[in-house]
Amino acid sequence: MKYLEKIMEIDIDRIPETGLEIDQEFEFFNMDLIEENTVFLKPVHSQCRIKKIGDDVFIKGKITTRINLQCSRCLSPFEYKVDSSFDLVFLPEELDISAENLNDDDLDKFFYYHRSIDLKEVILEQLNLTLPIRPLCSEDCQGICPVCGKIIGTGECSCDTEKNDSRLEKLKIFLRDKR
Repeated sequence: MKYLEKIMEIDIDRIPETGLEIDQEFEFFNMDLIEENTVFLKPVHSQCRIKKIGDDVFIKGKITTRINLQCSRCLSPFEYKVDSSFDLVFLPEELDISAENLNDDDLDKFFYYHRSIDLKEVILEQLNLTLPIRPLCSEDCQGICPVCGKIIGTGECSCDTEKNDSRLEKLKIFLRDKR
């Protein structure tokens, strides 16, 4: 069954045997993301296939969007494209076990409560998981100059950042004499 209307809460008992296909956009606030200084450039588009077998709910989905992040080295804003897939298993709350009883097979399982799953929360969590820990505008970004604060590599900085530590001079002489 394909849904065109907006679905935020999935009622477990109303999932048809054939499953659900949900294709929709979600609007989130910038502050919903774990990465600070982030701006959405497009709404989050999600395609999900939801199937129920017994009381277990399987959600296979894909999210896409574009966001503006801040480089952790040079602090410049840059566009980041999100195109991520996920495959989740939700079990009923009765099976929720304490953390000390979890084994490796249980680490990729989630639990639903009150016979429903908040799809918006699932999408937001998956979006946050796709964000880089240290966003970089490019792999070869050199960051900012510690002397003048300008972006290194743009040609605007000509500072000499190679300082000699006088405490290491004797070690340098020693190593040079050993050769």
